[in-house]
Amino acid sequence: MRMVLGLVLHTSHQARLAMASGMLTGVQLELVVYEQEREIRPKVEALLNRVQLDGMLLGRVPYDACRDLLPPDLPLSINRYAALELTLTLGRALRQGLAPAPVSIDTFDRSVVDDVTTALGMQPDQVMCLPYAADISYPQIIEFHERFLAEHPDGFVITVRSEVTRALGHRDRVLNVVPLETTVRAELHELVLRIQSQRAKEMSFAAGIFSVVDFERDSNLDRARVGLLNMLLNTPEFADAWVDTRGSRGVAVLAHRALFNEVTGNWSSLPVVGTALESLGIRVAAGFGFGSSARKCVMLAEKAVAQAEQTGAPCGFLMDEDGLMVGPLRPGATPLRFTYREHGPDLERLARRAGLSAATISRLAALDRTLGGRPLSPGDLAAALHITDPSGRRLIRKLTASGLAVPQGSAQANRRGRPTTLYQLTIAAAIREDER
Repeated sequence: MRMVLGLVLHTSHQARLAMASGMLTGVQLELVVYEQEREIRPKVEALLNRVQLDGMLLGRVPYDACRDLLPPDLPLSINRYAALELTLTLGRALRQGLAPAPVSIDTFDRSVVDDVTTALGMQPDQVMCLPYAADISYPQIIEFHERFLAEHPDGFVITVRSEVTRALGHRDRVLNVVPLETTVRAELHELVLRIQSQRAKEMSFAAGIFSVVDFERDSNLDRARVGLLNMLLNTPEFADAWVDTRGSRGVAVLAHRALFNEVTGNWSSLPVVGTALESLGIRVAAGFGFGSSARKCVMLAEKAVAQAEQTGAPCGFLMDEDGLMVGPLRPGATPLRFTYREHGPDLERLARRAGLSAATISRLAALDRTLGGRPLSPGDLAAALHITDPSGRRLIRKLTASGLAVPQGSAQANRRGRPTTLYQLTIAAAIREDER
């Protein structure tokens, strides 16, 4: 299947970066080329209205200019200038006969500047750095460099902004950072692989079991089950699924995972059980299973539906092979989105480190920010994420093992009970550490 990727870049980098996609097969590249920053937002909006994108690669400046326009589920890769680009620019300064310091640098993370200049033996007081910030303006950057040049006539400037280069008058002592073609190509490849992995995951097998729990007195169980079966067969979202009876009061649905993602609003609500109550007068419990085989999926779905049956209200639960259970999914719940998009690559590295999905880490990151450093118990974590207490304990163990949660004292609900260990989430701190 062909993949369509958006690439947002400055006009001065168009020829170099467009070539970076030459090694990609099966990829259609849609370019957004801008001369000035104010052009980014309308051009990205026009692209999104014109083309259905599978992913997008853009720098931090373009991302901050249009972040609210980007679909929440669009895979992104945020390009950041790294140590190699800074090192090569310093090397270019030496080739031009410039002394390595004093130097004024903008947009690079301070940690990158410190690492490179320390490795090259440069004195810290000879290196001025204005790190990237979403709210910083071009006049502020220009003023920063002009003040530096006034104080250091023998110094030079390294900037990643073409507008700043022009504003400073194309002086011999102003070097513009050029993004590396190999870096962009690697980021495009990584984005393609991430999208392919997500597609494969969505196309993997999943199972759902819907069980009649109770029904109107003037009906009987067989009639209620047949009514549920017909309702599911006539549900448009289940048109491509295999739907059949299972047992005396159940209906099994076998389909790709992406279908269940759609039916549940990305696992935030389950309208179909509300429809069964309103139109058929029956309470339905639902269970979903994600596993490595059809048999495993069905077994997990049966465990999940058993949990849903005990809640006393129409709802559903999801269970995966790791034993993590998500729920209850209720018919009238408002879909929620947990995003931490500005830290995309860092967030995925944390997810791999903890052995969890990026979506789970994203929800935990949002919870960590809400807590503001306050500790919580495994039961509190389970309640906040709408999962079962055993799943909350398993999740805490994974987070602790990967250094994303640390024990922080204990609490005792009553005098006879055992003390409960409290934990402090350290996900936000880990993200900041990765940024440095």
